[in-house]
Amino acid sequence: MTYGGMSRMFGFGILNVKTFKSKRATGVSIKSLQLYCIVFVCRLTSIIRHEGYLPYDKSGDWLYHIIEFMALVFTAAALWACMGPFKQTYQSDFDKFGELNVPPGYGAVYIAGPVLVIALFVHPSLNNDFLSDVAWTYAMYLESVALIPQLYMFQKQASGVVELLTAHFVAALGFGRLLEFLFWVYSYHELASSAGSKLPGYLALFSQFMQLVLMLDFFWYYYLAVKNATPLVLPSHSGMGIV
Repeated sequence: MTYGGMSRMFGFGILNVKTFKSKRATGVSIKSLQLYCIVFVCRLTSIIRHEGYLPYDKSGDWLYHIIEFMALVFTAAALWACMGPFKQTYQSDFDKFGELNVPPGYGAVYIAGPVLVIALFVHPSLNNDFLSDVAWTYAMYLESVALIPQLYMFQKQASGVVELLTAHFVAALGFGRLLEFLFWVYSYHELASSAGSKLPGYLALFSQFMQLVLMLDFFWYYYLAVKNATPLVLPSHSGMGIV
């Protein structure tokens, strides 16, 4: 779980290098950044107050906290850059996920809202604290779908070309999720509700698995781009309709 967090933090670090070095916010979804900020804030509010969801090894004493905090800092910095100094280069015409009957830029509510409802009703109780348990669960479930606006934005780009550092950023997030999925495959049974139900554990596994499925196309084209040392070019339409 710690290695997954490190990969995630590294990914957002790459995004900051890309954004601040090029002074452009092209190809970056603000909606995904907003969702990830919520993810890290909720997870930190849980793990700072309680220890139920921390790694059992020594990394759970302090390292995991630092990793999650730095990931939040990197994410917030990238979001600020896209909404502030480099706003004119932000491609809002492509970042249109969920913009139906909501003000422009608020499409992420269609992801954040339903996931919160699920977390309120289906969550483990390792901390024996309702708010803390829901916050951690919400972060896990929300992270599984937080990349959807970014993948949707890739699909809407006419050229299909993804900037190299942006591709590395998304790949690092996906790799981190893969590592966490492998961890929870062996540990999901610990995510039981106060009534003893294992549904939270099954749902946690399912949500992470679905994220990996949604990223299959991206992983394949990313692998081909790295292997052939060519730009990453995604098809305009895929079988999954996401990338």
